[in-house]
Amino acid sequence: MAKRRRICVVTGSRAEYGLLHGLLNEIGDEPGLEPKLVVTGMHLAPRFGLTVREIEDDGFTIAERVDIGLDGDSAAATARAMGLGIVGLGDAFERIAPDVVVVLGDRFEVLAAAQAALIARIPIAHIHGGELTEGAFDDSMRHAITKMAHLHFVAGPAHGARVAQLGEAPDRIFEVGALGLDNIARLEPLDRAALESEIDFRLGAGYLLVTYHPVTLANDGGARAVEELLSALDAFPDRQVLVTGVNADPGHDRIGSRIAEYASARPERTRVCASLGRRLYLSAMKLCAAVIGNSSSGLIEAPAIGVPTVNLGSRQRGRECAPSVIDCAETRDEIAAAIRKALSPEFQTAFRDAPKAYGTPGAAARIVRVLKSHPLDGVLMKRFHDLADLEAALHGA
Repeated sequence: MAKRRRICVVTGSRAEYGLLHGLLNEIGDEPGLEPKLVVTGMHLAPRFGLTVREIEDDGFTIAERVDIGLDGDSAAATARAMGLGIVGLGDAFERIAPDVVVVLGDRFEVLAAAQAALIARIPIAHIHGGELTEGAFDDSMRHAITKMAHLHFVAGPAHGARVAQLGEAPDRIFEVGALGLDNIARLEPLDRAALESEIDFRLGAGYLLVTYHPVTLANDGGARAVEELLSALDAFPDRQVLVTGVNADPGHDRIGSRIAEYASARPERTRVCASLGRRLYLSAMKLCAAVIGNSSSGLIEAPAIGVPTVNLGSRQRGRECAPSVIDCAETRDEIAAAIRKALSPEFQTAFRDAPKAYGTPGAAARIVRVLKSHPLDGVLMKRFHDLADLEAALHGA
């Protein structure tokens, strides 16, 4: 009997786990693969909702828990967490002895995992490379992870072209679509009454779903922009507001505290949930009138569900956008104008049948096929593919 490939999947945040959930199930269902789940980062921090409990409730076996001490809000605290991550994840990989380490995206926990796997000479499979988020240091981390990785699972052709531009071999780049679309395809959404019961808050019809994360390359981390956003929301007093938690980037305490203050002063109209989880969040997105903020979910999942997005500022600058996405500057007047446009029947009718930018559902199954079959002998050795070589191949030279 052939030895099963041991696939180690690393997750460090609630949003990332929401995307990896379906992939973990696919790996577990594949006879030729053995899943090994490593949990770190925000999942193990009480201040971020201790979302490891959601993973346990979903029935997944956790092979390793790596606490990286997310107890600060400064750049130094984040750097320290990265260092602890490299140490802890390196030890975890030594115990698990995986054949492949799977990481997704661009966060600092993911960079730590890639560094530890690279030094341990473990092949790295990277999901969602080749994308752009020019307002966050995540952009540089994503491209750095691409250079460490050996297999690349990208959402679309533009992303694959960027990975190739970074010198990666075309035969190791696989266009699979976005994992978030799998979640939508499998979603059994809650109705509004059930959602309201789950969050203990009356949303009513036409509410706004808000997610705002630190802008890590801005001098103030996005603190001024949050004030503008909250001021703009006050221009819609007849709309309930559901706000999801801030992620664990430098500046999260300042932003999270300000949002909590805003909600506390408007308890009948605003509800903040530190972590909704996959089903609640997508249900909330499906039922809302518009998604507002600077999260990637507003650019990937919201257009696929058919909900308009008001995308603020520079954090997601460079990502492919569907016609349902309205980009705006982070000023009260522009945000309010963009929300009015998003809520207008004319706009919602105009984008309804527009093409989507991130492929079709089925990404998890496509990834698993590659993880099962791609040769691993010699995969650690990578040749830099120059653009001239790619041009010559394209033109048959």
